[in-house]
Amino acid sequence: MAKLCPLFSGSSGNSYYLEVSGSGILIDCGRSAKQLENALKDNNIETGNIRAIFITHEHTDHVSALRVFSSRYKIPVYASPGTVQALKSSNIINDKVDIRPLTLDGIELDNMLVQPFRISHDCAEGYGYSVETQDGRRTAFATDTGIITAEIKNALTGCDTLVLESNHDVGMLKFGAYPYVLKKRILSDRGHLSNELCADTCAGLVDTGTTRILLAHLSRENNFPELARQATLCRLQENGMKLNVDFTLSVVPEISVGGTVIY
Repeated sequence: MAKLCPLFSGSSGNSYYLEVSGSGILIDCGRSAKQLENALKDNNIETGNIRAIFITHEHTDHVSALRVFSSRYKIPVYASPGTVQALKSSNIINDKVDIRPLTLDGIELDNMLVQPFRISHDCAEGYGYSVETQDGRRTAFATDTGIITAEIKNALTGCDTLVLESNHDVGMLKFGAYPYVLKKRILSDRGHLSNELCADTCAGLVDTGTTRILLAHLSRENNFPELARQATLCRLQENGMKLNVDFTLSVVPEISVGGTVIY
């Protein structure tokens, strides 16, 4: 049995906890160490159960707690070689952090096989993660990517549970208050995934066996939870798929308490 607990999601911080048979991992640790500790406590998660932290990329909203939290609890950290170098070069981590470069071969950790895949984002060397449990079920995390590449699609295909970015509504972004340079960055292939691209991706993945979809990393300024949800829901229903029959769909809030998915 696996337990997935979103802790934080969005531009102010991102972190997810996944546990199998008492052994857990964190995907990212945005926000502060104190906020992360409180979030774990609020969701009845013991810090002693965390065996490792997997970092997607070096941007602040994914690593704010990394140095303090990982060194305080002696938790090893895994990230791509490029991300490791970026974290060291920018002094986000120090020698007290046990950080280990992770190749695309992945790593077996207790009851989990953690397999990274490359995302398309304006960072040093970003990773998404696919985590397979002993019973063959897979949970995939894909946020902070401007497009769904063939590599990403292959990594997500056949996953049971999916955490996928639904960052912005294109119309809201284009006509919103963001400066042109920032709009161009977000809309680029190395930016963030729109509601429409997220919906198209989900439609293809439900056909391959994905039954639980969590929409993540929503923009405060250029999206609404219900707008993101309706974009994916309508796309799936257009394909003849039924909510709570063929799939479940939820939006991860900025701070989550009691939103655990057990499967």
